[in-house]
Amino acid sequence: MVGAAGGAAGYAAAPAQATPLSSIGSGQAMFHVKHQPGITQGLQARGHLVAFDLAAGAGRKEAAALLRRWSETARRLMAGEAAAQDDTDIARDAGPSSLTITFGFGHSFFARTGLEKQRPVALDPLPDFSSDRLDKARSNGDLWVQIGANDALVAFHALRAVQKDAGRAAKVRWQMNGFNRTPGATAHPMTARNLMGQMDGTRNPKPADADFDRRIFVPEAGSNDPAWMANGSYAVVRRIRMLLDDWEQLSVTAQEQVIGRRKSDGAPLSGGTETTEMDLEKTDANGDLVVPVNAHARITRPDQNGGAAMLRRPFSYHDGIDADGVPDAGLLFVCWQADPLRGFVTVQRKLDRGDALSTYIRHESSGLFAVPGGAPEGEYVGQRLLEG
Repeated sequence: MVGAAGGAAGYAAAPAQATPLSSIGSGQAMFHVKHQPGITQGLQARGHLVAFDLAAGAGRKEAAALLRRWSETARRLMAGEAAAQDDTDIARDAGPSSLTITFGFGHSFFARTGLEKQRPVALDPLPDFSSDRLDKARSNGDLWVQIGANDALVAFHALRAVQKDAGRAAKVRWQMNGFNRTPGATAHPMTARNLMGQMDGTRNPKPADADFDRRIFVPEAGSNDPAWMANGSYAVVRRIRMLLDDWEQLSVTAQEQVIGRRKSDGAPLSGGTETTEMDLEKTDANGDLVVPVNAHARITRPDQNGGAAMLRRPFSYHDGIDADGVPDAGLLFVCWQADPLRGFVTVQRKLDRGDALSTYIRHESSGLFAVPGGAPEGEYVGQRLLEG
């Protein structure tokens, strides 16, 4: 951690009597780690997802120089330092605020850089799903950057630095902005809620789980993935619009039947607390299943999907009100897994066949990105791909 007397506060030493940074401002994630930052950290209060396409004529050389610039900027900003070139001073008064910057490669990147032989099979395009209403202009991309922080100005500062670093090498394809509850806003730590008011992420895999790494990260050996993906992961990104006007017309009881959990505390309808194992066979006095057969929580359980699991790390979004008065709001869904076919695709296919929640959501954009492992000291993210 870097306190107010260090470089994280204002990019220079603060006066000796300065008040220390708050716990939010002083939170710091490391850049040079085994797995890239922004995957296993807790949800952040503010996020930006942005995809870039390489500029016409830009190839492997330009991409390598860009990733080198981006990595150095990420390292500096995550430490609470100024950007190396033309810093905007937006975050001058703040600490790192748990800033994370994560980089990934899309399917199209490999043809643009002549690296088709290094493209993982796991990056094959996702199949079509019945709930898809995808906008191609806001989907996919050569490069993907995820920015998260617990302060909105710190997050925006990072976004501007990344955009400026792109220079003439790449241009923004699409950008999405999201948010979560600020850490410390509740009386005690608890699972976040989404814009439907439901607890979201109760059954997320945890790093303490014995099989966590196997499910979420590409191993260093014994994998079908190319060597440059060791310790990396695959991110599926979906902009999921919530039809909030329709959802909010339902009674709380009806909403709970759709999800399969109590809205108040996230406990399964079969009883207990949020973390109680759901009893899928329990019936009521009429002999009906307490957790409906099409309840979202039932369908998404790993034991109902051959053990498929993914680490969900989303942001909510609200992009205003449509001309007809309908809120353009929902979830910037980001999930991580070692194999998207066994993770996201397996679960989404099951949801596609009868999820009660599907009536109230619409998938409007999509992306799949290969996110390599963290950069060792002295290297940049993706160096083993681009210089291997």
